Order: sequence, then C-alpha cells, then structure tokens
Amino acid sequence: MRQIGFLVNTDPVSGHQAYDRPAGPDRSLRNQAAARRAALAICTIVDVSAGLLGLWIVLYLLDANQGNAFVEFVQGAADWLGGWAQDIFTMDTESLRVILNYGLPAALYLLLGHGIAARLNRA
Repeated sequence: MRQIGFLVNTDPVSGHQAYDRPAGPDRSLRNQAAARRAALAICTIVDVSAGLLGLWIVLYLLDANQGNAFVEFVQGAADWLGGWAQDIFTMDTESLRVILNYGLPAALYLLLGHGIAARLNRA
C-alpha cells in the first residue's frame, strides 16, 4: 500500500484492475475467447486420438503390413491411447476383439471430449 500525501492507493499493482472492482465487459469477452480456444484444442486432441484408434482398426481389418513404419506408428499410438481398454472384450474372433477393444476408447474419447468442449463453449 502506497501513500501519496493524504491519498491511499490499495491497488496491488498500479494501473491494473483491483480485486474489489467488478470485471468489465473486456474480461468477460476475453474469458469467452479463452474458453473457445480451450474447447477447440480439446476437440482437436480428441478427434486426432479417435482418428488414430479408428485408423488402426481399419488397418488391422485390411491386414496391413505390420513391418511398415507407418503401420507400426499407428499401432503404437493406438496401443498407448487404448491401453486401458485392452482385453475388456475377449472374443474368439480376433477382428471383433480389435473393433471392440479399440472402438470403445475412441467412442468414449469422442463423447467425453466433445461434451467437455460443449460445456466450455457455454461458459
């Protein structure tokens, strides 16, 4: 707190908005813009994650070359993203097992991620 003559300045930093003052319309617009950017980032991350999981399902069903570097990358990313859901479904049919064990995380990521993003956009 600084004293200048008989005036008392209670602002924590001179020239900035004090905490006891209500936020102006500028702050509200900035918060909405930040929420929209965060929602867009969440949607992008979720879409890429679900896309990698879906791509691995397609590559597996089409019997892609496991020795190819791109296929190995997609499989590694899908294993990492869907690792928590591995062997939830144990089927005799290998292709159905892959569809369910990698499709479940993709669907959950999309539902939760876009739900969170929608909530941020409403805020």
